[in-house]
Amino acid sequence: MIIGVPKEIKNNENRIALTPAGASELTKHGHKVHIQSTAGLGSGFTDEQYEKAGAEILATIEEVYSLSEMIVKVKEPIEPEYKLLRPGQILFTYLHLASSDVLTNAMIDSGAICIAYETVEAVDGSLPLLVPMSEVAGRMSVQQGAKYLEKTFGGKGVLLGGVPGVLPAKVLVIGGGIVGTEAAKMAAGLGADVIIMDVNLKRLRYLDDVMPANVKTMMSNEYNIRELIQTHDLIVGAVLIPGAKAPSLVSRPMLKTMQPGTVLVDVAVDQGGCFETTHPTTHDNPIFIVDDIVHYSVANMPGAVPRTSTIALTNATLPYIIDIANRGWRTASNLNSGLKRGLNVIEGKVVYGGVAEAFNLDWYDVDTMA
Repeated sequence: MIIGVPKEIKNNENRIALTPAGASELTKHGHKVHIQSTAGLGSGFTDEQYEKAGAEILATIEEVYSLSEMIVKVKEPIEPEYKLLRPGQILFTYLHLASSDVLTNAMIDSGAICIAYETVEAVDGSLPLLVPMSEVAGRMSVQQGAKYLEKTFGGKGVLLGGVPGVLPAKVLVIGGGIVGTEAAKMAAGLGADVIIMDVNLKRLRYLDDVMPANVKTMMSNEYNIRELIQTHDLIVGAVLIPGAKAPSLVSRPMLKTMQPGTVLVDVAVDQGGCFETTHPTTHDNPIFIVDDIVHYSVANMPGAVPRTSTIALTNATLPYIIDIANRGWRTASNLNSGLKRGLNVIEGKVVYGGVAEAFNLDWYDVDTMA
């Protein structure tokens, strides 16, 4: 199979979907790999490294799309890329379709086979291609939140870990999955007073066992959220419903109950956000303020640490990329039910329930299409 890796064109997206080591593995399996020129530089990988790994360097994004049977990306296509996709072409990337009707309709119109990293499942129901970026985003959420608590950016002017004689900041993490767990660990490591919430009591028991003493657990519900946001300095939204729009847990009126300078970091922004006032921001302009509350909602947070993120992502995606390339998407997905869950749109038909439900679209049974 011919695999194409274009340069990411989303704002400040410096990751690339494949490392030179990944390209080498694909060529060892007899596949051809096209890399757009300079696509890896943001992650510290040169064209020469890809060429030594057996890949062919192409000058333009148009060439990569036109000559490749499967496109492997990091982020969802944006408007200039819509017209480059063609019927029958495989697209394998983070899609987050449920957060954008424009993107969903563009993928339907393309006629491509759209496989979303974030809905591929492992046997135990976990999301193996979401985990590495969730780990990065969870850790970054606290790193960024600590920065924007500085008075310079409109925050309270609070140091996350405090100092002797001064209490540490209070951090509330809503969601106890991978993102929330990593956020809580980072905040705790910096010395903050942390509460992590989840709707799953079994998960809370686990977190209570493994977290350090400065992390407390609490059941997530509207009453508890309303109470806690009044006193916490940094609030991390880390809620995920795989393939579906994130629930809105903090409404606009609730901002009035928070202390001025409180920082909200919405890691669920890719899925529409779990704060009502969230809208996607960029690394160039990462924050905005509503009712004296600082919002950080960069839609590609791991793109700020592309070297780490690219290597972590390739480690997770490469076995699936090789499987699709070796067997073709139909056979690979029929032999791997977890990969089949990654199928979102097949040749103009929506086959993922969460996406169809988000926009009231017709849903087609993936088993009749794959």
